Amino acid sequence: MSQIRSALVTGASSGIGAVIVETLRKSGLVVHAVARDGQRLAALAESTGCIPHTASVTDRAALERIVSDNRIDILINNAGQSRLGNITNTTESDIDALIDVNLRAVLHLTNLVLPGMIERQCGHIVNISSIAGHYAFAGGNTVYHATKAAIHSLSQQLRCDLYGTPIRVTEISPARVETEVFGRLTGDMEGAKRRFFTDVEALQPEDIANSVAFAVLSPQRMNVSFMEVLPTAQVVGGLNFAKKPV
Repeated sequence: MSQIRSALVTGASSGIGAVIVETLRKSGLVVHAVARDGQRLAALAESTGCIPHTASVTDRAALERIVSDNRIDILINNAGQSRLGNITNTTESDIDALIDVNLRAVLHLTNLVLPGMIERQCGHIVNISSIAGHYAFAGGNTVYHATKAAIHSLSQQLRCDLYGTPIRVTEISPARVETEVFGRLTGDMEGAKRRFFTDVEALQPEDIANSVAFAVLSPQRMNVSFMEVLPTAQVVGGLNFAKKPV
């Protein structure tokens, strides 16, 4: 941990990402915060002292500039999107958007930061996935589930790719977290809060930020390879049966 100096967090302007930035800044790390919302990033920089970068994670050229100009010891791939519906009623644009943000951006950014980490023999990749990557849900978005399953596979493969180096890889897989994502999905923040969080014990962004901090601040000899984070009152499982056609 003594060599670790800096982190880059994507999806940093709100929700889980913003709290990860706050938490890592409190630990003394230099934190580069990447998101599209420049106004929120500026406010986050004012309150935490992070270094803001207004950019989309789908913009490879912008990511190249950020990585080439800065030392990145910890990469936290947090940016993500979801959509309503399943594979039978999704659109081409929704498929492309989810793959671009949830998977392609993670691959590109990981590809960009690893050469410097390998050269310095110091680094940590943290992928924020989802329990949707491990379990099928009735009513779940198929493309979202598929992208998160890909992040799980990527995290495991990275451990193989980086064998023999001191670079660590962590996947953190949360259940439902109370953020704005559901309101953005439905276009109704208050309605989404009532629908998804009334009488539900949901995780809070700080729960995931604390999980990230535990992984990245652990002794170098210790790699937290996978962490599934659930509310105490939630159990993943159960069967759903479709009715037979009449």
